[in-house]
Amino acid sequence: MNGGAPTSASGPADDPAGGRPANRLGPQRRVGRGAAWAFLPVLSMLPFSVLALAIIWLPLWPTTSIPFWWVLLAFAATGPLLFVRPFQVAVLTPILGARAPTQAEAEAIRPLWNEVIHAAGRQGVPAGARYVVRILPSEELNAFACGGHLVVVTSYAVERLPPDELRGVLAHELGHHLGLHTVATTIVHWLSAPVVLFARFGFFLERVAVASAESFGRRHPIVEAFSRVGAMLMHGFGLLFSSGLRAADALTNLVGHDAEFEADRRAVSMGFGEELSAALRRLVADGGGVRRRGWRARLAASHPAARTRIARIEALRRHPSA
Repeated sequence: MNGGAPTSASGPADDPAGGRPANRLGPQRRVGRGAAWAFLPVLSMLPFSVLALAIIWLPLWPTTSIPFWWVLLAFAATGPLLFVRPFQVAVLTPILGARAPTQAEAEAIRPLWNEVIHAAGRQGVPAGARYVVRILPSEELNAFACGGHLVVVTSYAVERLPPDELRGVLAHELGHHLGLHTVATTIVHWLSAPVVLFARFGFFLERVAVASAESFGRRHPIVEAFSRVGAMLMHGFGLLFSSGLRAADALTNLVGHDAEFEADRRAVSMGFGEELSAALRRLVADGGGVRRRGWRARLAASHPAARTRIARIEALRRHPSA
């Protein structure tokens, strides 16, 4: 791997992770319970996405006579591109604000990632499964999986985590891919694209209407009245679509906790439970991963409390067949 090239790996050429035990928790790539629950946000986002597409279609229909189902079909047909690896690398990487690893980062990640891939390969991962690691410039200790092939790690994690702890984090993110947890999340992101567009458009028009009322309404009461009414309507327009986004986010966080526990379980099954547990302890020591108080805060939390995850990981390590 050269500097700027994607970090990727498929089937083992040698076995630097030799000696790690396989057990009944094997990480074969299959749909986990977390992946199934993750489709609830898809269902919640779908009507808002269809409504946004309908608003796009309405002005075009009198001049083009394009049936609405064509618009729906075209939108649905472009969605699968998000699961094509070259498209993910080219499109999702800049959207996420990530970048290719530098030469130093690639040299640090490559042997660790190969160990994780090799350990998973001995337990049933298809030899052709290929993943790409990208770096998110950030001072936070974080990592996440997205699309069908991307693993994103913060620059802080690469620079500050000891190699064994970074290896545990990478194993956890691979666990998300093996459990197909990222499929529903990717679909939600695609469905939310027109919704985000119209939420922002509605709030923009609200600001325009308010500015019009303040600029011209002082001299023309009728203009002020129409502008105020328009601002209220646009505010409601924006709230309608933003409420769909908030509901999908809350559901994603709620059902995502199961996916986090499943990914931890898969990391343990590959033999990286101790390393992942150590990384989570470091997160706690840095003041992160705390248990949220109140149901609103818990809905806003994308991950379970780090201490809860540590306790479960240690239980799995003691009783791997449980």
